[in-house]
Amino acid sequence: MPESASRTTPEDLSEQQLEEYRLNGFIHVPNIITKDEAAEFHRAALDYAEEQQSICENPVFGQWVNVWRQDDEIRRLTLHPNVGAVAAKLAGVPLRLWHDHILIKRPRNQVATEFHQDQPYWPHATSPNSLSAWIALCDVPVERGCMSFIPGSHRHVGLEAQDLLDATSLFGKCPELQWEPRVTVPLRAGDCTFHHSCCAHMATPNVTGDPRVAHVVIFMDTTTTYMKKSHIVTDPLGLEEGALLEGELFPPV
Repeated sequence: MPESASRTTPEDLSEQQLEEYRLNGFIHVPNIITKDEAAEFHRAALDYAEEQQSICENPVFGQWVNVWRQDDEIRRLTLHPNVGAVAAKLAGVPLRLWHDHILIKRPRNQVATEFHQDQPYWPHATSPNSLSAWIALCDVPVERGCMSFIPGSHRHVGLEAQDLLDATSLFGKCPELQWEPRVTVPLRAGDCTFHHSCCAHMATPNVTGDPRVAHVVIFMDTTTTYMKKSHIVTDPLGLEEGALLEGELFPPV
């Protein structure tokens, strides 16, 4: 059996699953990459984080952005054709890469990543279909820091950025979300959740003795334009308001 046979491809997604994503703002896709690939990229992510240990650390997680520009192994994952193809199928529009980032929760990190939306952090004037692929590079049960989502919360747009360390931050800005159901999604290595950029999500603490290693690939509409807002990816580029985010740094899927 070829290796690709153990992956979930765009052709495997049913109309019901596509509708589920559009209704809820997130979906669990098992085996977006193979188990062997997950093990390989797990080692690569830990090696990279070890080399860069002195930077990009905070109380919630270790975060390293645009690793695909610096590490050949992670570049293979960020530009993995199956990840991009499934993202495009879910979004239903042409996409570009926005950026990637490795996220590692250290062992016995008792800090949760509190509920938040991604979109408010980004300097995007227009990107209604942007979404993230959160790829588990190891098994991520609830105890290791898996994701929870608020279904339908992607319809609440235009909120100010929320504080990842404040459990009340999102709900202070959108009180009705406090009473909505939450769905927790533990993942096996190689599994993925895709979530819309306005879908509220959080991650539980890592109370285990092993690091939680995830790689996130973020996609945006090919028509996305720049809005004046500070961001590590765009700050060095000297962009004008309204500029199209395109070129080598933002390759099309």
